Amino acid sequence: MEMPFKKCNILLPKKEINYNLWSVIACDQYTSQLDYWDKVKNLVGENPSTLNLILPEVFLEDENVEERIKEINLNMEKYLKENIFEEYNDTMIYLERTDSTGKVREGLIGKIDLEAYDYNIGSNSLVRATEKTVIERIPPRKKVRQNALLELPHIMILIDDEKKNIIESLKNKVSSEDLVYDFDLMLDAGHIKGYKLGSNTIDEITTGLLSLGELSYFNNKYNVNETNPLLFAMGDGNHSLATAKACWEDIKKELTEEERENHPARYALVELVNIHSDALDFEPIHRVIFKTNASKLIESLKSYYITNEEGKGQELIYITKEGEKKLYIENPRSNLTVGSLQIFLDEYLKENEGKIDYIHGDEITRQMGSEEGNISFLLPKMEKSDLFRSVILDGALPRKTFSMGHSDDKRFYLESRKIK
Repeated sequence: MEMPFKKCNILLPKKEINYNLWSVIACDQYTSQLDYWDKVKNLVGENPSTLNLILPEVFLEDENVEERIKEINLNMEKYLKENIFEEYNDTMIYLERTDSTGKVREGLIGKIDLEAYDYNIGSNSLVRATEKTVIERIPPRKKVRQNALLELPHIMILIDDEKKNIIESLKNKVSSEDLVYDFDLMLDAGHIKGYKLGSNTIDEITTGLLSLGELSYFNNKYNVNETNPLLFAMGDGNHSLATAKACWEDIKKELTEEERENHPARYALVELVNIHSDALDFEPIHRVIFKTNASKLIESLKSYYITNEEGKGQELIYITKEGEKKLYIENPRSNLTVGSLQIFLDEYLKENEGKIDYIHGDEITRQMGSEEGNISFLLPKMEKSDLFRSVILDGALPRKTFSMGHSDDKRFYLESRKIK
């Protein structure tokens, strides 16, 4: 088995750049809260920032989105010409992210080979989607990436290292001389510290990752009889990785076999995280449907499934302007409550008015659901220990099943890599 997670050339802003203003949260956060992004814009001002290199998804359906994308590409070109980056060659970065609660999540930045990733249902690739990939979400994201000179990752990929030998051991293999950044993240989102790794340490990481995919170990661990191990499971940013994959599939058609081997677009920059990290919490992703008829939606749900209010079946909590209520599904169409709900909503919203969004956080979900014309659903938490085995046995879970932590604890843009 060839290891698809590799060292690479990583760009970081030079030391004189204000890292607190450079680093902004993943584009798929605060998708219905424009005020957050306005706050970030005001904070950044004219300073160099990844805000100028990404398209927050709150703007994805704006009329001027094409102009925004052109501006992003021009900003990438501008930053490269202005020589604001320091390039660290043939390396990985070990990072320690202190989240808003004070917990420290350890991660590892490197590049993943897109040839080893398949997001399609039934995939048996080394890198797999954990949730259903919505193909319709890829084209608008391709517009951002296809002419971009740089990529910036908010992709987090999980490994299942219960012994905590691979990533967690790195704190003992770095020193202050290896430190490449150490700063507070904006808007009280915590702190981040990163260390450049040497070749011997990277070789040890590769050996450790290969051992997780050794077939007899893998089959014994999950009590399965597979011929293709699942080594890397998507955590956050699956549609970003799917977009990188789609762009690569277009590019490689025009390349020779030799050119394909080392083309920069064949890879995507990602952060690797151990699912057993004490700082990694799985949070539910709730649903809010805006500008809809809440009463009609609930009546349709009760017709779609056999439901009761006595506690028999999968529990659904929903909020409208009338308050908060519970409903139970007796004949679910998915093993997970989120799956049963999503199946219904997908069909309902094809024929009825309403726009769905996926929201992190109980209180904001309650607030949005209680507003006129809205309805929201609070969903239960999934246990992270079930993830790898569920994906091995059942394939990808329903989309937006879980989130790794609260919004403010998500990955912030920081490192980048040339893809042209």
